[in-house]
Parts: sequence; C-alpha cells; structure tokens
Amino acid sequence: MARPVRTKPAPIDLAASSIEILPLTPDRWQDVTALFDEGGDPKSCSCMFWRVRSKDWTFANATEARKGFHALVEADRDPAPGLLAYADGRPVGWVSVAPREDYERLTNSRVRPKIDDSPVWSIVCFVVSRSARGQGLTTRLLDAAMDYAIERGAPALEAYPVAVADGRIPAAVGYTGLLPTFLAAGFEVVHEIDSPQATVRRVIVRRDA
Repeated sequence: MARPVRTKPAPIDLAASSIEILPLTPDRWQDVTALFDEGGDPKSCSCMFWRVRSKDWTFANATEARKGFHALVEADRDPAPGLLAYADGRPVGWVSVAPREDYERLTNSRVRPKIDDSPVWSIVCFVVSRSARGQGLTTRLLDAAMDYAIERGAPALEAYPVAVADGRIPAAVGYTGLLPTFLAAGFEVVHEIDSPQATVRRVIVRRDA
C-alpha cells in the first residue's frame, strides 16, 4: 500500500493577514492539533515534553502525549496551557506559557535550576507553521505570552532560549526560541545552562513584569 502524500501548507503572507492570538480553549482543540500535525516534534510531543519528568518521557509514545495534552485542554482552566495564533482564521503558531511549577520537568531539573523564590511564569516552546516562518510570528507570540502572564499576576517571566550567532538552526533545536528575540523584548541572561547532552548553547533569561 502506498504511503499517503503529505502536502505542504500553502504559504501565508502575515503582513496581509488578520492575526489573532488567543488562549487555547476546548473549542480550539482541532485547530491546535491541525498545527501540530503538520509534522516534526510537535506531532509526537503534543506540548507535553516539559509537563512530564524526564524519566517518564518518551517521544515513542506520541498517542499518550496527545491524550495527556487533550485532557489538559479539556480541563478548561485559567490559565490556559498556551496561546494559539491565527492568520485569517487558520492556525499558524503556538506558544506554551504557564507558571513554572506547571512544568514538572522544570521543577525537577538540575540543568535549568530555580533561580530564586519568585513565582515566575515560564515560556518553554514555540511552534510556527512552515507556511508562516520568517515573518516575525515568534516575536508576536512572545509579546502575547508576556501580556497574558502579566494580566494574570506574573511578577516575572523566564525562558530557555538558544544562544546562536546567526540564528540559523533547525526548528527542532530552536523550539524554545532564540536569544536575540528575548533580548529585544527586554529579557536578560541570568544563567548559562550546562548540559552534557547540549548541541547548542542555551541560557536562562528573565524579565520582570
């Protein structure tokens, strides 16, 4: 039996589109899965990588990851698990933002330690559709994530971007964002991440609300 042919999404001109960035609620479940199912790590991770302790995580169990994420969305809590970007009604981007303690991998991490006792919110990943890359959508998602957290009382925000010289890295490596994007938004480097598994330089950045 021949494999189904995966078609690439048609390119989108964000400058000519109406952009909305909204909290992920149960009625938007099909939209976020459509974005993740375009391929790559989002399809197998379903934004659960940071929500599970490292010893309990495997990319091989994509079905369980999707079930876990679905349950999280269906709980319909405030804050939502993250924000979904639309261009003329089509889902094109995602950012995961929540209080740091919502991410079990972070709360148990020695590599990304707790800097202090401030109840920070963490921005842990971005997904941008191949149809909309290279048009500044990550910056829009970051701005929206900051506003969302601050509106809910976050005293500070934290993230874990890749520090690269020219910004040219695979999406699978740069899913936590690139350092220049955060520096431009007023974040500062507060910790160098030292991991034996790291293939690129990563840092912890902070910004007060």
